[in-house]
Amino acid sequence: MIHSSPFIVVLDANVIYPAPIRDLLLNLADLEIFSPKWSEIIQEEWMRNLLKNRPDLSKSKLMRTVQLMNKAFPDAEVHGFEELIDQLNLPDSDDRHVLAAAIHCEADAIITFNQKDFPEDKIQTFDIDIYTPDQFLQLLYQLNPETVLQAFQNQLASLKNPPKTQMELIETLVNCGVESAKVFFK
Repeated sequence: MIHSSPFIVVLDANVIYPAPIRDLLLNLADLEIFSPKWSEIIQEEWMRNLLKNRPDLSKSKLMRTVQLMNKAFPDAEVHGFEELIDQLNLPDSDDRHVLAAAIHCEADAIITFNQKDFPEDKIQTFDIDIYTPDQFLQLLYQLNPETVLQAFQNQLASLKNPPKTQMELIETLVNCGVESAKVFFK
């Protein structure tokens, strides 16, 4: 259950992978509405999956993104959780590292598109909520709409190559699974 401020939130690889979602979440974190967390394993996972789908990208370019993320949020990378992995039971054993990192850093939530991989009966004892990026955005908007709108405007202002209009960014976010973007950002 989210109860602290700022919220401590582990970002799963599948929400870091799509740059528009990653950028919106990191713009929100930059405004200190939540504290982002990830692990080296999570970073490796999103890079590996992106390189499979985008051979035109280089690992060194993606590593630069990771370095910038770690520089912008120096307390974000979680270490020392590895011994917890084998003690956890999830439908997809490949997701245990995400839950282990969340437990270790005492996260309030995990943001993932794979909610089914973190069923309530497996995680309820850890007091960690599971949200999709859209659900998390809706929650943050309910709590602090001005900050969410500012994060969107910051993201829009940062898009220079190529620049996007407000409607183009909304459409991009909706196409990435953030349906509420068409409601909040019009």
